[in-house]
Amino acid sequence: MLRRLRARGAADPVTHVERVPARAGVPAPWPTWAPAELRAAFAQRGVVAPWQHQAEAANLAYEGEHVVVATGTASGKSLAYQLPALATLLADPRATVLYLAPTKALAADQLRAVAALELEGVRPACYDGDTPRTEREWIRRHSRFVLTNPDMLHHGILPGHAQWSGFLRRLAYVVIDECHTYRGVFGSHVAHVLRRLRRQCARFGATPVFVLASATSGDPATAAGRLTGLPVTAVTEDASPRGGVTFALWEPPLLPPDSSAPSAVPAQATGGHDAETDLIQVRRSALRETADLLADTVAEGVRTLAFVRSRKGAEVVAASARRALDDAVPGLGDRVAAYRGGYLREERRELERALLHGDLLGLASTNALELGVDLVGLDAVLICGYPGTRASLWQQAGRAGRSGQEALAVLVARDDPLDTYLVHHPEAIFGAPVEATVLDPANPYVLAPQLACAAVEAPLTPADLVLFGDGAKEAVDELVAAGALRQRPTGWYWRHRERPEVDLRGEGGAPIAVVESSTGRLLGTVDGGSSHFLLHPGAVYLHQGVSYVVDDLDLADGCALVHVEEPDWSTHARDVTDLSVVSVRSYVDAGPVGMFLGEVDVTSQVVSYQRRRIATGEVIDTRPLDLPTRELRTVAVWFTLSPQSLALAGVKSADVPGALHAAEHAAIGLLPLMATCDRWDIGGLSTAVHPDTEAPTVFVYDGHPGGAGFAERAYGTASAWLRATRDAIAECGCETGCPSCVQSPKCGNGNNPLSKPDAIRVLDVVLANLPE
Repeated sequence: MLRRLRARGAADPVTHVERVPARAGVPAPWPTWAPAELRAAFAQRGVVAPWQHQAEAANLAYEGEHVVVATGTASGKSLAYQLPALATLLADPRATVLYLAPTKALAADQLRAVAALELEGVRPACYDGDTPRTEREWIRRHSRFVLTNPDMLHHGILPGHAQWSGFLRRLAYVVIDECHTYRGVFGSHVAHVLRRLRRQCARFGATPVFVLASATSGDPATAAGRLTGLPVTAVTEDASPRGGVTFALWEPPLLPPDSSAPSAVPAQATGGHDAETDLIQVRRSALRETADLLADTVAEGVRTLAFVRSRKGAEVVAASARRALDDAVPGLGDRVAAYRGGYLREERRELERALLHGDLLGLASTNALELGVDLVGLDAVLICGYPGTRASLWQQAGRAGRSGQEALAVLVARDDPLDTYLVHHPEAIFGAPVEATVLDPANPYVLAPQLACAAVEAPLTPADLVLFGDGAKEAVDELVAAGALRQRPTGWYWRHRERPEVDLRGEGGAPIAVVESSTGRLLGTVDGGSSHFLLHPGAVYLHQGVSYVVDDLDLADGCALVHVEEPDWSTHARDVTDLSVVSVRSYVDAGPVGMFLGEVDVTSQVVSYQRRRIATGEVIDTRPLDLPTRELRTVAVWFTLSPQSLALAGVKSADVPGALHAAEHAAIGLLPLMATCDRWDIGGLSTAVHPDTEAPTVFVYDGHPGGAGFAERAYGTASAWLRATRDAIAECGCETGCPSCVQSPKCGNGNNPLSKPDAIRVLDVVLANLPE
């Protein structure tokens, strides 16, 4: 199949092919404690015996040890927790199990798997935001295997712990699936939600065993321990059989030299969050390349899943592939669809059903389907742009070949510094260890609101402060000083009538409902943090291939009104950012160069948007917007240079802003090589003279309140990070800078000014002086 795909164009777009060989499995006997009824139920589903890692993890959990099984995609991690959990439910008719998944799709998939075993008395049920009110009371009273997500645990179960007392009192196991996804601010919040769960269980006399499942990751025992606050044993040797995988790195071809139009797929674009339509392309768009590959594989009858980084991108890839297939064979385009967050429950379930049953041959999805949804029979996976971490890359690639057959995975590089670097440095993918998960439960912007939530559920005690860990006492003192808590001899009490509003995912507030103004129909939702970019008045919004234009964005009511329209222009939001230094945690004095880590205040505002002709990329006009500013206190890494050192390096005074700006963009693009983030998790700012440093300065900051651990990682690996940044710029074949090196899809200044040669000189000065 790869040979046929490579033959599509004149030049070979494949820069590297990695062959991951097939592997035989190592089975193990059923544990002696597994009841015959359970073994027979698994055998009926085709599981004749567990693999060695499944049995090892299951035995540890059954013996009462907290365990994380961190093995590859499709290695059967679910059996490792289902086996002890279901055996306990069958042996003890009062015991209960709580299963947590990061997405509703994964919980629904696990529900199908457990229900299919048809075990009497287990009564599995999903309890999430989609669960009808009429079913919730039945689930609380009767289900013994409840599947939910951290959001529902935080917003529904823990605040209603009195109603859940029977379930929590008998809780034997807590299963945390895909735990590697709990990183950054989201992971830090979930860590405290789990501590709140442990606290409530202890009040009811229960001490459940935690069983975690993770994709292959660096040091999973430490990460799982930080997440749960408990000692955790790791099982990491994958004993499952695996089909061979052909993994290709694919760089879209260069456009003809005389081409000046954007190569984006001809569909409406929205906001400032997607690279492929924001800039004049030097290379063919990764979106278009992925869409063509998807159409080709579907035309060959190959069941294919295309992962696209943005919601809009998934819509565009699916729409373009459908058009290409319908042009070739009318009606064949119906075998392709888009799948993303923000769809209504009924749409998601129907798409999942159609893919599982083969009605769909191709699906363009965001990472909503990255996790362990059992998509048996997929032959190929297309990954449109590096997903930010090697863990996610292998997780997505592992969606193919789940029945043990040969599989194809293709990483299609975006015109982006990191993607370009990776397709020409395959050792950074195939020769490097998978990243460790980064989370910081001591983040005061996470810890204080979580302690407030805990105080609502029950007054805090000194013992609770030990449970919540470092910084808890200081956070409680601050809550008392702010009037949120009142200290009494029996503990700290919440003083207000309403609960604190805490956003686990750090998405900038409650989701915004997208409503068709003429019919009142709810189309979907957009997270609050993206709404200023994607739903500003005049923005173009895509939903299942249909284009809408936003009439009004009401942030107070959480609603955007839209109407159907197919304009011949796309929209691109522009923002401005200011940054001030609050404090310095650590610094390195390297003569003319300084490297710093500390707290900063970032103020940003979306101030306007451009309308551009889809066919030519011509800017029609720039329209002002009146949206509120957003303020963020976070953690940043920054470096300063003396003006004299820049002058000696050949950077003229007039070129300093463009040099720093280009270095900033490239550094942001390469940071995911060092930390478990992608460029949308981080921001940056550069200036020829910053008022707080009084020197030329480049800042890179975490895009989450209180920080997410990424800036700390950048500071700790500064030499390696900036060396890779310098190499990526220098090795790019363009003359003056392009999206593959120094241009950024996020830039609020339209990528102006930029100086590629001077960015290399800036980084040379930093690297020459900074200690390794």
